[in-house]
Amino acid sequence: MEITGVTTAKPSLLNFSHHDSLSQFNVPFKSWIQTNNKPWDGIVTGALVFDPRGRILLVQRTSHDSMPDLWEVPGGAVDPEDATILHGCARELWEEAGLVARRMGALVTEGPGTEMFQEFRNSTRSKLIGKFQFEVEVDEGQAVRLDANEHQDFVWATEEEVVREEVGGKKTPFTKKSTKDVILEAFRLRRRAVSRSLRDGVEESSEAL
Repeated sequence: MEITGVTTAKPSLLNFSHHDSLSQFNVPFKSWIQTNNKPWDGIVTGALVFDPRGRILLVQRTSHDSMPDLWEVPGGAVDPEDATILHGCARELWEEAGLVARRMGALVTEGPGTEMFQEFRNSTRSKLIGKFQFEVEVDEGQAVRLDANEHQDFVWATEEEVVREEVGGKKTPFTKKSTKDVILEAFRLRRRAVSRSLRDGVEESSEAL
């Protein structure tokens, strides 16, 4: 595991694509808030990253930060300097995990029938924040590199390990119930996508006969 206090040279974070369904997030965060008439002071994002084995990346907050030692996915506030909400997500993924986004996939919620966002107050309860979470594809072979100011450990977890909140004998309690719910929904969406792909493949094979 690599943990640094200072990020290395930043690569281009502009070379990612996104699913058509995410077009509404390809705008500055202030524009989204105004267009959708939300009383929010800001927007944060979360990046749900899976490895080739279908495990999700979890990072552990530092002991000296709020919600110490609890687990989450990489993410953070979209800055005014970020071109769009999606660019803010890509930047946070790079800064917190050293991973470069190549494609923004599905928006992930807490489950069917739930809001497309999570809403919460900041630590001082002075600001109302909206949060969106996206499945993000990264180039294979990239090593996770944590920023020691924010996170102290990481794991790649299976769905069963997320449910148990334990990976390889290491306890991984989450920051909030909603954090866990969103992660489990990401696994469900991936299963559904695989099932649909297999079904479409069978139908195409049948038509070719």
